Amino acid sequence: MATTTKKDLIERVAQDTELNRADVRRAVQSFLDHVIDELARGNRLEFRDFGVFEIRERAGRVAQNPKTLERVSVPPRKSVRFKIGRLMQQSLSDKQMDGQALLGSAVGSQE
Repeated sequence: MATTTKKDLIERVAQDTELNRADVRRAVQSFLDHVIDELARGNRLEFRDFGVFEIRERAGRVAQNPKTLERVSVPPRKSVRFKIGRLMQQSLSDKQMDGQALLGSAVGSQE
């Protein structure tokens, strides 16, 4: 599995839209900045069929240092949760099924 960076994404969008890379970079960065701002305000971001970003409160707890076995208090914190949307789920499921079909046909042809 490969990793796609923000730079890779900007390059693809610039090619697809025939827009200047600098303009695409500003637009992508602005989008990401707004996502961060909204989440920092405690707002939920919903992109229909893509997914939902929301803040979750994680409760404080007592953990244990594995080296010293000392008990450590871990304070409550916030984390971002992403819930996958319908079209993305469908697209990922379709790609997974395609991969399994290819794997199955490759395995079947070796018998």
